[in-house]
Amino acid sequence: MENNLDFLNLDRYFMGIALKLALEAAEAGEVPIGAVAVRDGQILGKGRNRTEATNDPTAHAEMEAITAAANALGDKRLEGVTLYVTLEPCSMCAGALVLARIERLVYAAEDPKAGACGSLYRLHDDPRLNHRFSITNGVLAEEASELLRSFFRRLRNRTESGQ
Repeated sequence: MENNLDFLNLDRYFMGIALKLALEAAEAGEVPIGAVAVRDGQILGKGRNRTEATNDPTAHAEMEAITAAANALGDKRLEGVTLYVTLEPCSMCAGALVLARIERLVYAAEDPKAGACGSLYRLHDDPRLNHRFSITNGVLAEEASELLRSFFRRLRNRTESGQ
């Protein structure tokens, strides 16, 4: 039981860092999603959404964190790595996690419109693919969900007021 509690505390700690990155994204006018890649308690890579700033539809938080972790390790295979992300990954990001061979994904909020790790698709455990990874979901889900809700509420309010 103590090990499970330690694991949950670590998950909350690293998800808290991902939430700070999501807040940075929101402050920059991006959809508030943050990601942190961790192995053996060490952060190897961080990312936040940058699709608006870069005009790049692939500039998702997960992609940034994966790339940074691969660069830190000097290897495209992220064996033993856990990725913490504030929103369930889309199909592009879930596919990248399979290709990177991460060990585990921890995400906060589910994405019923685009989630590819349980909500719409299950790329993480598709037996037709050459790699599968485990998932823990719901870690700090309310905090991540509220950040997303408030971001989109502000966006709608600006649109409705003509700003």
